[in-house]
Amino acid sequence: MITSTDMQKAAEFIRKNVSADDFTLSINGSEDLLTRFAQNGITQHITGNKLNVNLSVSYDSKNGSASGNNLSKDSLKYLIKTASEMAKLNQPDPEFVRSEPAHILPEVDNFAQNTAEITVEEIVSNISLCVKNAESKNAKLSGISQKHIYDTFLATKSGFEGFDRSTQFSHSMTMKREGVETKVSRSVKDHGRFNMQGMIEKLNSQFDSLNNPVQINKGHIPVILRPAAVLNWLHYLIWTFDRRTADEGHTPFTDQIGKQFFGKDFTFRSRLDDPDLAASKFLGGGVPAENVDWIVNGVLKNMSATRYYAKQKNLKALRPYNIIVDGGDTAEEEMMKMVDRGVIINNFWYIRPTDRKTGEWTGLSRDGVLYFEDGKIQKSVTNFRWNEILHDATKRILAMGPSVQQEYYAKVPTLLIDDFNFVDVTTF
Repeated sequence: MITSTDMQKAAEFIRKNVSADDFTLSINGSEDLLTRFAQNGITQHITGNKLNVNLSVSYDSKNGSASGNNLSKDSLKYLIKTASEMAKLNQPDPEFVRSEPAHILPEVDNFAQNTAEITVEEIVSNISLCVKNAESKNAKLSGISQKHIYDTFLATKSGFEGFDRSTQFSHSMTMKREGVETKVSRSVKDHGRFNMQGMIEKLNSQFDSLNNPVQINKGHIPVILRPAAVLNWLHYLIWTFDRRTADEGHTPFTDQIGKQFFGKDFTFRSRLDDPDLAASKFLGGGVPAENVDWIVNGVLKNMSATRYYAKQKNLKALRPYNIIVDGGDTAEEEMMKMVDRGVIINNFWYIRPTDRKTGEWTGLSRDGVLYFEDGKIQKSVTNFRWNEILHDATKRILAMGPSVQQEYYAKVPTLLIDDFNFVDVTTF
């Protein structure tokens, strides 16, 4: 694998040989180990290293870029030549911002030796446990188990230089039998914090509850969103979290900074020092990452901003690099007793905007839906399509479970939300 020293030498070569007014060199390397399984058997092993080298140069405000996959001098010379030729042919960029100078970067530990040392044999052994569990239920199992070591390097003509090495282990599996199907997935920075037996138990719990799903009427009904569903939902809320589009009137967040725009129990942050979660030392262009409160007790505190827009409006250049939503202390069993009836959703998919200006989205449930009444799960039901204004839904939060790690970059709670709008049932 390419080392940080190799990357620094490449940056030195670029600095000595680029005649452009400005440049940004980005190098991304990875060491990958991936195993796929299907029909209760292993189908594929993939191991290898990847390297992507991108050079962007600017002459005045005319930009050009080129990419390659090695750090040889000949390859770097080719990138310089190609990027420079493209820049001279392009029109000036009206939103050009000069590259970042040297910065003091935060101390962030994204590397876990436990993860780096995972072997194929260990992955196969874990998959075997999962397959034996599926076979005990006369079911078929499929999925992916993988580890990655990522190297990220950025250097600019203005003097910025940053390097980060991170690790990630992820495991995803789907169990299926006679039309009953459900999935669990999780990723972690530190494999020492990964609990395969816990994943198997979670999969079994979902699977065992999904026999012979029936239809129930659409309409407004309380819903318990488990962490995977909450995170999938949040991804789309965050995608609209841009200061510029808000200022231009394209999203519901126009003129809402400092106001109680979300539910009073909803708090969303990004943190550099959470021991469980990966964090970025630097953001796009080389801006140092920092702790950010995005929403606190429903008050909108900050929004994403690009380097260009931040400079224009005298703002900080920000973006969420990890997702932490504060939780509560209500167990799912207690949530079911708080309302007369409702449904439990494991996950969402096919989420799409219906009205970007109002913040209305639509999507489908997946991986199993359960109907509960009188504090107990009664039956599994068919999937739904829903329509919701996501920020308004946070105002109808009745209870929250503890915040738990769902992915290597996210901790979110289970949510009980009142009056969730299910507009139709689906046949898949």
